[in-house]
Amino acid sequence: MPNVSDWAEAVPMSGVREIFHMIAGRDDILHLEIGQPDFPTPSHIVEAAVESARAGSGYTASAGLPSLREAIQDKLASVNGVKVSTDQIIITQGGVQGCAALLSTVVKPGGEVLIPDPTWPNFEMLVRLHGATPVHYPLDPSAGWLPDVRQVESLITDRTELIILNTPANPTGSLFPDAMVDEFIAMAKRHDVPILSDEVYDELIFDGLKPANAFARDDEHVIALYSFSKTYSMTGWRVGYVVAPEWLAPTLSRIQEPLVSCISTVTQAAAEAAIRGPQEVVGVMRDTYQKRRDVAIDILASGGFQVDSPAGGFYLMVPLNEGADSKQAAFNLIDHGVALSPGTAYSKAATNYLRISLASSDYDLTHGMERVVEWLKASSGGLEMVPAGALTT
Repeated sequence: MPNVSDWAEAVPMSGVREIFHMIAGRDDILHLEIGQPDFPTPSHIVEAAVESARAGSGYTASAGLPSLREAIQDKLASVNGVKVSTDQIIITQGGVQGCAALLSTVVKPGGEVLIPDPTWPNFEMLVRLHGATPVHYPLDPSAGWLPDVRQVESLITDRTELIILNTPANPTGSLFPDAMVDEFIAMAKRHDVPILSDEVYDELIFDGLKPANAFARDDEHVIALYSFSKTYSMTGWRVGYVVAPEWLAPTLSRIQEPLVSCISTVTQAAAEAAIRGPQEVVGVMRDTYQKRRDVAIDILASGGFQVDSPAGGFYLMVPLNEGADSKQAAFNLIDHGVALSPGTAYSKAATNYLRISLASSDYDLTHGMERVVEWLKASSGGLEMVPAGALTT
């Protein structure tokens, strides 16, 4: 019988998707488990896609429509302080395919990639799929889920081929200070190792704080990854983009052909309308997520549970008692009508945490958090499983 490749066999299942699949089709669940904005895609974006489809959809350049790349060029300059040529912008099938394409260009089998812990699960999955080894650097919950850069540097070896930086971070919502981003870049220069700066949540940052804009600090060692999914509530449209150094952009553009040929003209038209159209919708969504963050923290505090306040993204980490298994906790909470993501889905540092999605509806968030608080009390902070039907909320 034919065999699956060792690389593919080594790819773990996403713990987030495991929960998502368990509750698929159920209408008795309060959804706090996945980063799916409850806002509809703005109407002007949808209309642009319809017009494009009616006009006829065909192949585009592998790197994307010139008009979309020009729109992104303008956005990068005004929002991120990044000045690049359109040749350095590559349109991808969502952020995840952009990450996959990047790994295909800079990572070799047997190499090592430094990734944060906790981390977006797809980072580890993609590293393993490329025959490389993920090396985790811890984010310290006692330090607001920030790393010790000296500790990160101690993990670099002659096999290290990429360092992944994610800020605002998924799942923690932590925002790396400017000085820390500068330390990462200085470290990358010392070792001549590129950085993938995942800034998918660059416009969903709270309290007036600013994104990392790492590429603006170093356009040789930094590769920046962005997406339309979260900013414009376009998760199903699957459009992202990579901003690459001049030495990498031609290769990255070229390998889009064997990977995807090109991105759909319909979704590219929608993405262009998103950037060129009114931006007030972004502010409305960002302000809503910030309010939901505060509501969730207040509900937890009223039950006697204190949590860190995330600076960006739309996630909140809820600690369980030491020794609790967050995966079993997440399964048990499904029995009580609430779906959350277990910290085990994000590697080792968050195994006794649950991740709450602030992108959920106001109703699901409020009632779900009240149920979570009752469950935390009944379960001794996740140490004991609570029988179905035992909660009153």
